[in-house]
Amino acid sequence: MSLIETKELSIYYERSPKREHGPMLYIGGTGGDLRNKPNQLDSPLKDYFEIISYDQRGLGQTSKPKEAYTMKQYADDAADLMDKLRLPALPVMGVSFGGMVAQELAIRYPDKISKLVLACTSSGGKGGSSYPLHELQEQNEEKRLETNIKINDLRISENWIKENADDWKKLKELSAKRIQHTPQQDGFVNQLMARKDHDTSDRLSLIKVPVLLQGGKYDGIAPPKNMKFLSDNIQSSTLKFYEGGHLFLIQDKKAFQDIISWLKK
Repeated sequence: MSLIETKELSIYYERSPKREHGPMLYIGGTGGDLRNKPNQLDSPLKDYFEIISYDQRGLGQTSKPKEAYTMKQYADDAADLMDKLRLPALPVMGVSFGGMVAQELAIRYPDKISKLVLACTSSGGKGGSSYPLHELQEQNEEKRLETNIKINDLRISENWIKENADDWKKLKELSAKRIQHTPQQDGFVNQLMARKDHDTSDRLSLIKVPVLLQGGKYDGIAPPKNMKFLSDNIQSSTLKFYEGGHLFLIQDKKAFQDIISWLKK
């Protein structure tokens, strides 16, 4: 079990084998837990990069402080992990909530990042917030699962469900199976509340490194207009959209191919 002790936390992290193009930091999304397999360390990136990823505060096998969390703390946690591992400036990829953390990291610790990949994420504020997942906590488990599926991919409409009842049933079963380890409630809620307050919209010009922005055409959590705002306000950025929703990295194999090609340049 790999744990790093920082001033505030014991951070659980994992590393894939070393590869030709060196290390990269991968910051996962809402409710992320490295015990859920497959995960980012099993992605196509592993054939080219040493992937370093971790459970964020309140989740998985990392410490779960009781007090409220802030986006500043999430960025500080990532920076502390990098310091403890003595990592040089390296590529960072942030997905969904991880993309919000990565924005804060790039703004607060610009010298730690060489290139930045932001996938299916939002700036908050005037750039638009991602779907308010904290509101789903009021729903029962089945309703929350169904809502999550629908907002992940806007092609799954009520008409689609009526016309594809068997596929809808299978989709719900597969979605439930993806989460082998459910988040500990207090830590997860603290993450959702920090996420609600995320706002880098007035500070995006402070991100100076090259940025690859990736979005799903049918994403109802981080909609295309939010990705477009990031593109319009980050100087050295490239924006690409893919066939899929919030899970386009799984749905469109070209997405990882583009990341690998862009990072290798």
